[in-house]
Amino acid sequence: MDAKMDEAPRRDHQPIRVWCLPEEKARIKANARDAGMSMSQYLRNVGMGYRIEGVIDAELVLQLVKINGDQGRLGGLLKLWLTNSEKLGSQDPDYMRRLIHGVLGRIVTMQGAMLKLVTEWRPKI
Repeated sequence: MDAKMDEAPRRDHQPIRVWCLPEEKARIKANARDAGMSMSQYLRNVGMGYRIEGVIDAELVLQLVKINGDQGRLGGLLKLWLTNSEKLGSQDPDYMRRLIHGVLGRIVTMQGAMLKLVTEWRPKI
């Protein structure tokens, strides 16, 4: 970078005006937000040919957090069943086996859902 560019803030230099429609401005603003940048930084980077990489998609993270919570609850329930044999002594062993296999199946299903979300996710940019 040029030493002269480092001396003064960018706002002290010449701005570039870009004419666009309201829909275009909204899309640029959304793309900048998704990339974790200001509109100015986003447009400058795009104009200079830099590859824009988005930040983590908040919606995907929220879905994964919910699935993770489900996994934790199922794991806790399974742990309770396996460690509290005195409370389960009166239960039918075949019923408990089916129940535990069902919980394990649900955990595997949740893992599949998490994997699907992660593999199908694409940045919005």
